[in-house]
Amino acid sequence: MVLLTRILPAALLALGLAGAGYLAGKSLVESRLGFRTVTVKGLAEREVKSDFGFLPLRFTASGDTLEIARGRLETSHAKVVAFLAAQGFAEGEAEVQNIMVQDTITNYGGGTPPPDSRFVLTEDLIVKSSNVDQVAAAARGIGDLLKQGVVFATDSYSAGPSYIFTGVNALKGEMLTEATQRAREAADKFAVESGAAVGDIQNANQGVITISPSVEIPNDRPEKQMMKKVRVVTTITYFLKG
Repeated sequence: MVLLTRILPAALLALGLAGAGYLAGKSLVESRLGFRTVTVKGLAEREVKSDFGFLPLRFTASGDTLEIARGRLETSHAKVVAFLAAQGFAEGEAEVQNIMVQDTITNYGGGTPPPDSRFVLTEDLIVKSSNVDQVAAAARGIGDLLKQGVVFATDSYSAGPSYIFTGVNALKGEMLTEATQRAREAADKFAVESGAAVGDIQNANQGVITISPSVEIPNDRPEKQMMKKVRVVTTITYFLKG
């Protein structure tokens, strides 16, 4: 009985070690077999026309008194509004964003500012429209307002129109399909060259959909170009067979 008590634990221990050895050996074989994969990228691009435009206008008026400056600003505002109406914009497409008032006497330490310019009023007005061609035409016609005496500020706010493209969702499905096909073509080519065949997808990453200017111009503001380039890149990892 004592002998049996000693033999039984030893036998169980031996079986456990044998089982562990089998599992370790099986895992080793599988790790040596491994999985062959290939990671490829697929690209789809579209050149599109912007579908929404912005035209910011900043103009100023000055005077010795606030009342004179305000009257001149109102005159300029009326000329700008009339110009935009003549360009075909609806009344709601032009919005006043801000009106700033500056008493320039503070810039001269209490001294006398230049004649007729103590008070300087600045108005920010922005035009928003889905008719981008109309926005572009209005920007080209700003010279007519200069001839009428409207004084525009020389800063980045008034640096011409900007354009955006908002129709990405309508293109996304088609472009993702195309990018995925390009990725599969690249995987097939690699597989042929390596004597294998493409299997199932292990992992797929849609990546980022980007919108950039159609033409890359150094130091140029990308939003100033009406034509855009939509780009979709997918990254896919395939299993290889054979």
